[in-house]
Amino acid sequence: MNILLFVPLWVFQLGASGVYTDREPVFVMEGDSVTLKTDVKANQQEKIKCFFNNTRIAQINGDLSKICTDVQCNEGTERFRDRLKLDHLTGSLTITNITTTDSGVYKLQIIGSNTISETIFSMTVHETDKTKTKSVKEGQFFTFDPGVIKNPHDLMTWYFNGILVAEITGNLSKICTDDQCEERFRDRLKLDHQTGSLTITDTRNTDSGEYELEINSSRFSIIRSFSVSVTAAAASTGATLSEVRASMFLSLIGLCL
Repeated sequence: MNILLFVPLWVFQLGASGVYTDREPVFVMEGDSVTLKTDVKANQQEKIKCFFNNTRIAQINGDLSKICTDVQCNEGTERFRDRLKLDHLTGSLTITNITTTDSGVYKLQIIGSNTISETIFSMTVHETDKTKTKSVKEGQFFTFDPGVIKNPHDLMTWYFNGILVAEITGNLSKICTDDQCEERFRDRLKLDHQTGSLTITDTRNTDSGEYELEINSSRFSIIRSFSVSVTAAAASTGATLSEVRASMFLSLIGLCL
C-alpha cells in the first residue's frame, strides 16, 4: 500500500512589482517526476539559475546551449545526475525519478538587465510502496488512486502506454472514445470526477502495461506512474467436480453389483 503524506508547497516571488506569496498543498512521492513552474518568460539576454538548499545545481547563461549540470555547479556532487531539466523559456525546473533525498528548498532565479525574479519552493518527498508492479486477475476490477486531494482547477490526465484514455479539467470529465483507445477499453473505464481515480472493470491480459497520471496546476506538475500485470484467472473446477461425481456413481454401481 502506498504511503501518501501531505506536503506543503510554499512559493515566494520577488520582482519589480513587489513580493508575492502563495501557499498551495501538493503530494510528492518517490518515483514521481515533478516540474516546478515560474510565471516568467525568459529570453536569451537573461540568465537562469537554479539552487537546491542554497547550492547552485543548474544554470543557463544567455547561450541557450550551455546548461551546467549539478556536477559542474556543485563540485562533484552527483545528487541529481541525469535527473534535471531546466526550461530556457520559462525557467521551470523538472526533476525526474524523485527520491527522499531531494527534499529541501529550491530557488529558481531569472536575472534580467534591470530585474531579478525568484521563485522559491519548499518540497518534501515521502516514501512509497517499493512494489513497482501491481497484479490483478482477469475479470476483476482495478482502481488507480491518484494519491492527491483534487483541486478543482487542476487538470488530471490518464494515459495507457502513451495513449490518452481519460481526463478531468475543471467541472468536465472525459473518457476516450472507442476509436481513440482502439476499442481496448470499450465500456470498461470508470472515472471518479471527485477524486480523479480511474477504475478498469472486467480486466483482460491486454490491460497489462504502463499507466501514467499527469497532474497540472498553476504552480507545479506531477507525473505519476503505475505498472499493472493482469494474470490469467484460475481454471474452473466444474469439470473436475463432474468427473469426481461420475467416478463415485460408478463406484456405487460396482458395489451394488
